[in-house]
Amino acid sequence: MAVRGIRGATSVENNSREEIFSKTEELLETLVKKNNLNIEDVASAIFSVTEDIDEVFPAAAAREIGWNFVPLFSCREIPVKGSPNGIIRLLMHVNTEKSQRELMHVYLHRAVVLRPDIGS
Repeated sequence: MAVRGIRGATSVENNSREEIFSKTEELLETLVKKNNLNIEDVASAIFSVTEDIDEVFPAAAAREIGWNFVPLFSCREIPVKGSPNGIIRLLMHVNTEKSQRELMHVYLHRAVVLRPDIGS
């Protein structure tokens, strides 16, 4: 079994706890469903947010939906000129028998512009 990375991102229109939780939960649930994951197989997850998101940690949303034993980390994304605001990015490390090519990366809402070649 290998440890593989799965990427994802979503966007929020408002810097509110409710929307950050809702969009983060949607992203996690979509990644789990598309990759047929068991939460026990998630080794860790790293979230990053753009500078304008500071109301709550996305990791708190993961804990709210039961990711209590997965090591989670939130950080600030590098503020690159011209990059979109209101973006939550995710890098999940999973234990899996699948090859890297078999894994499905998920980009939702305005975040599809980040990776239109592989997004949802």
